[in-house]
Amino acid sequence: MKLSFELKLEIYEKHLAGYSLNYLADEYHLAKTTVRHFCNLADRHGTDMLRRSKKKTYSNQFKLNAINRVLIGHESSKSVAVDLGLSCNGMVTAWIKSYIENGYNVVTKKKGRHSTRDKEKEDGRRAGAGERTPSRAAVEEDHRSRILKKIVCLNSRGRKAGKERLTEAVTELRQELKCSLDYILETINSNDSLPHLPRSDYYYWKHRTDPDTKNTDLMDAITNIYANNHKRYGYRRITLQLKNEGWTVNHKAVKRLMSKLELYGVTPKAKYKSYKGDFNGTVDNKLLHKRVDTKRHRTKYIRDFSTNHVNEKWTTDVSEFHIAAGKLYLSPILDMHNREIISYNISRSPSFVQTIDMLNKAFNKFTDLSNLIFHSDQGWQYQMAQYHKALRDRGITQSMSRKGNCLDNSPMENFFGKMKNEMFYGHEYEFKTLEQLQKAMEDYIEYYNNERIQVKLKGLTPCQARNQSLYSF
Repeated sequence: MKLSFELKLEIYEKHLAGYSLNYLADEYHLAKTTVRHFCNLADRHGTDMLRRSKKKTYSNQFKLNAINRVLIGHESSKSVAVDLGLSCNGMVTAWIKSYIENGYNVVTKKKGRHSTRDKEKEDGRRAGAGERTPSRAAVEEDHRSRILKKIVCLNSRGRKAGKERLTEAVTELRQELKCSLDYILETINSNDSLPHLPRSDYYYWKHRTDPDTKNTDLMDAITNIYANNHKRYGYRRITLQLKNEGWTVNHKAVKRLMSKLELYGVTPKAKYKSYKGDFNGTVDNKLLHKRVDTKRHRTKYIRDFSTNHVNEKWTTDVSEFHIAAGKLYLSPILDMHNREIISYNISRSPSFVQTIDMLNKAFNKFTDLSNLIFHSDQGWQYQMAQYHKALRDRGITQSMSRKGNCLDNSPMENFFGKMKNEMFYGHEYEFKTLEQLQKAMEDYIEYYNNERIQVKLKGLTPCQARNQSLYSF
C-alpha cells in the first residue's frame, strides 16, 4: 500500500509527540519497520523526504558502495538505506541478494518488459536439464512444515501465544502460502503440542476492534504529561497528575495504557560512598527505636521517618555525578516531612567547605531550629568537630545511620535515585562540560521542589506540601 505524504507526515508528528512505533503501526495497520524507516528518514533528511517522487534509477557504482558499507563496513542495511535517503528500507537488502546470486557482481535490470521468447527458451532449458515441477504432496509437506514452524516460534521462551497473536500469524500464513483457512487451522489443531485456534475464534479476533479507541483523549493526555516531565513520571504520578487536571481514572487503566504506548519510568542505580572509617565522631541513630518481643525472644529495630510538621527531621548526604569532563558532587539537605530540598551545594570535590556552605544556606532561611533532628550517614564530613559544633550552637540534635546500613538514610537515597534516573542516567554524554551538568542539576532541583508532584504527598509538590503544613500548623 502506497502512503500519501499527508498520512506519513501525520504519523511522523504523532511519533514526535511521544507515541511509540508499535502503537502507530497498529493504529495505521502498517509494519513497524515501515513506520520506523520513514520516521528515521524525516529525522535525518527532513519531512520533504516523505514526498513520493518518480521512480529513481541508481548506478552500479552507487549500489556497490551501499553493498560494501554493509558487507565490508558492517553497517546495517536499514541504517544505510536511511543515510542514502532510499524510499524503501528493503532496497539495500535486495541489492545484496542480487549481488551474491550473480557471483558478486552488480547486475543492472534491462528496461521494459521481459521477452516472451526468452522465457520460453529458459523454460525449455530447464525441461531439457531434467528439472521437474514439485509434486502436490511435496508442496503440501513444505506448507505444513512452514505453518508448524511459525506457530512454534510464537511459543518460544516458554510463553504461550494468545488467540490474538495466533490470529495474526494465521493471517500472515494465508497471504504467504496462498492456502485456505481450513487447511491452516487443521494443520495447527491436529498438533497437540500447539495451542488450538477454532474457526470462530479466528474471525472474532480478526474483526475485533481495539477497545481503547474510546480512550484516545486519555492517551493523548498521558503522552503529554509524560513528555512535559521529560519522561520521568511513572504510572502512579501520571495518575495523580491526571486527577489534578480533572480526569477520573484508575491507576490500573493508566498502567495498561502506558504499557500499550510503551511509556515507562526509569529505575535506580548506584551512588557515591563518603564513608572513610570511624574518626571517633559518630553519634547514635535517633531515628531508630528498639522493640523487644518477649514471647519470641527477638529484638527488632524500627526506623521512624514519620513527622508531624516541617523542620522536625532533616537528612543529608553527598552524591557523585561523573561525566567525561570530570565529576561534580551534590550535597543537599532534605526535609523528611515534605521531601523538599532545603539547601544544597554543588562542588567539584567533596570538601568540608561544601558541607559548611550547605549548612549556612539552610540556617539563613530559619531562625529557630531547636527541635530539629538532623540525620546523616557516617561520612567523614559529619564526624568532624566543626560540624558537631555548628549543629550544637543551633540547638539541633545530630543523628547518624548505623555503619554499612544505607536503609537508615533511605529518604535521602531515594531522592538521589530519582534525580539521577530522571535527569542523568542515559544523558551522560549530552553534557559536554561541567557547567552544563551543574545547570541541569540546578534546574532539576528547582523543578523537583516546585513542579514535580509526589505520590506520598497525595499529588502535591514539596513546596505545596510545606505551605499546606504551615497553614494547618
